[in-house]
Amino acid sequence: MKKEKNKLELLAPAGSFEKLKYAFEFGADAVYAGLPDFSLRARINKFDQDQMIEAVDYAHSRNKKIYITTNIFAHNYHFDILQKHLKILKKNPPDAFIASDVGVIQVIKKVLPNVDIHLSTQANTTNWQTAKFWYDQGVKRIVLARELTLEEIKEIHLKVPKLELEYFVHGAMCMAYSGRCLLSSWVIGRSSNLGDCAQNCRWQYSLVEKNRKNEYIPVEQDGNGTYLLNSKDLCLIAYLDELKGAGITSFKIEGRAKSVYYLSQIVKSYRRALDIKNNDTDKKKKIRKIKKEIDKLVNRTYTTGFLFGECKFKGQETKFSHTKEEYEFVGEVLELEVKNQKVKSNNYHLVKIKVHNSLLVEDRVEFIQPKGDNIFCKIKNIYDDKTQEKLKSAHGGQDRMVYIEISKMPEVFSVMRRKLKKKEKTYKG
Repeated sequence: MKKEKNKLELLAPAGSFEKLKYAFEFGADAVYAGLPDFSLRARINKFDQDQMIEAVDYAHSRNKKIYITTNIFAHNYHFDILQKHLKILKKNPPDAFIASDVGVIQVIKKVLPNVDIHLSTQANTTNWQTAKFWYDQGVKRIVLARELTLEEIKEIHLKVPKLELEYFVHGAMCMAYSGRCLLSSWVIGRSSNLGDCAQNCRWQYSLVEKNRKNEYIPVEQDGNGTYLLNSKDLCLIAYLDELKGAGITSFKIEGRAKSVYYLSQIVKSYRRALDIKNNDTDKKKKIRKIKKEIDKLVNRTYTTGFLFGECKFKGQETKFSHTKEEYEFVGEVLELEVKNQKVKSNNYHLVKIKVHNSLLVEDRVEFIQPKGDNIFCKIKNIYDDKTQEKLKSAHGGQDRMVYIEISKMPEVFSVMRRKLKKKEKTYKG
């Protein structure tokens, strides 16, 4: 599948086949996914070789794109395994490989010469000379370093106009330069550069006096707290037009480790923002409304990163690890109008859901739909998916499925949430 010239693309993360499906349902044009051996999300990556082949087929059957990440900093032992994986993908290759290592790029070119190469943000492309070098080497697209300003992006596009430019617009930021971090390796022996980061930068730290091992002293910065390395999350939904004008054609969302609830809400929000016409007089008002939906998700507070030249310290959240959770993800809609002889009322619908967390009869829930606006309704009854007996509550875990009786019909793939009461709200540390 060849990319249409100048067509804007919303690119979403896919940490599993299920998340890939949700990303497409909620409006992504393309996804990026990786095999654990070669992706910088190794520990939480649920793809294996067979699932990746199936994912490529699924994406192409829907006229969508899929990019496979092979962006680790490879060692000698990786290359025999890499070639085997690439050869298996020959029959139905992805639309591109995302890579940062020169050796990996060379092997991809040799085994699959007709597949596009996208240069990973891990390669730290921060200037037009480097961008031109990679373009001359046959790289089709560069995922620009997050450290670039808007003016620098404009200059890269001006100097290398045929090169496709991709930029992160939402998600977690790393305190290390474009993610090149050794903290995880140093503290617990898990290499972030081989896809196994423990996110030590998000941990809370204390000092301990050498001779008093049980006396901990909080490490503070400017009296605000102990999260010295905890970067704020990136959110550029209000600046998509500026990025378009600078030459960005692919808008990338971070978060392969996030839930389908988070993924669905973020993809839908950016899809709606990108689809607002430039001549819409209410565009700014609509963007602000969309941003309010994003604010409902747990985050580390938001920053515009380096886009407007901010210094790195403005991107730190030193008071806490995450914002307080106000909503709880409670389910995924799997099937509509389920047949059940116990339900006689024509005014109610029976919907099959996969339960997350807890769900009670009489709970008021909100459905975030892939296409339509959010809908609200109260759960009249809950039924066991096997015995069809009434339940007072249902709880997540072990892929628990139940039927719920509700007055409104949501779309398939809708994700459900309920607002937490004040006493239920917690900080995510």
